Amino acid sequence: MTPIISVHDLTYRFGDFVAVDHVTFDVEPGQVIGYLGPNGSGKTTTIRMLLGILRPSEGSAQVLGFDAARQSEQVRARTGYMSQKFALYEELTTEENLTFYADVYGVTERQRVEELLDQLGLAPIAKQQVRTLSSGWRQRLALAAAIVHHPQLLLLDEPTSGVDPSARRSFWELIYALVAEGVSSLVTTHYMDEAEYCNQVGILNEGRLLAMETPTRLKESLPGRMWDIVIGRSEQDQIDQLLPVLDLLNSIPGVVRASLAGDQLRALVENQMGQTDLTSILTGAGVTPVQVEPAQPMMEDVFMSLVNR
Repeated sequence: MTPIISVHDLTYRFGDFVAVDHVTFDVEPGQVIGYLGPNGSGKTTTIRMLLGILRPSEGSAQVLGFDAARQSEQVRARTGYMSQKFALYEELTTEENLTFYADVYGVTERQRVEELLDQLGLAPIAKQQVRTLSSGWRQRLALAAAIVHHPQLLLLDEPTSGVDPSARRSFWELIYALVAEGVSSLVTTHYMDEAEYCNQVGILNEGRLLAMETPTRLKESLPGRMWDIVIGRSEQDQIDQLLPVLDLLNSIPGVVRASLAGDQLRALVENQMGQTDLTSILTGAGVTPVQVEPAQPMMEDVFMSLVNR
């Protein structure tokens, strides 16, 4: 199967600063790819190179069979792009915004605007000005504008930033509905939990692609076992002990990384250190009572492990 995106040694420099550092990956059709990393890790710069807005300093990107740098018009005509800022016209209504973008992409059928208003649940706000809409509604409208021309590929740059958890979940349902219709998607995000929605996840940090795999395989690649650690007799006792015990855990040989997780602690430890070993070390250091239980790895654990390596 021919990749819908094929990137080889893609690099971009702003002067002496390397924003994207020799990134290589392929995206197969019909997938949702998560591009995961903190702000400033190179996610947006990668998307701009895929769209041909920026020319790579080194390397190449093929998008939908076209060279992104040399054939950017062909790429953009077949790609839907949704930016972080939801590029909408505040004084226009929902319907007028969609009609405008349809005209930009050369979509002359009025039926397409009506179809999207229904498909994305925008019909009730069709006559409302964008400046009156909540961030969740704006997000849906921005997605509608990105797909008005029936693109084969969606490039979504931090599409859920600044919207509430309910709107985030609804948005991912919309993405999967589009994928079911044959659209592929690359979604950048700094929300670690959103990686669970993706077929594959690329983890980016300081411009470097640290891994590109399924969420399950990424978790299986963790170098050790995860444990949840509950301490203290009361809520105040927990609060008083959390930071000292966190420092203690990070000083213990065999503990790869320890972190806060709400009102308890999480620790990634080497495989040879079992539940009894960890409990004995903590109680021996005066941490009582303490409860150590097996924990399921999360994407944040994977990200921190890869960055620390």
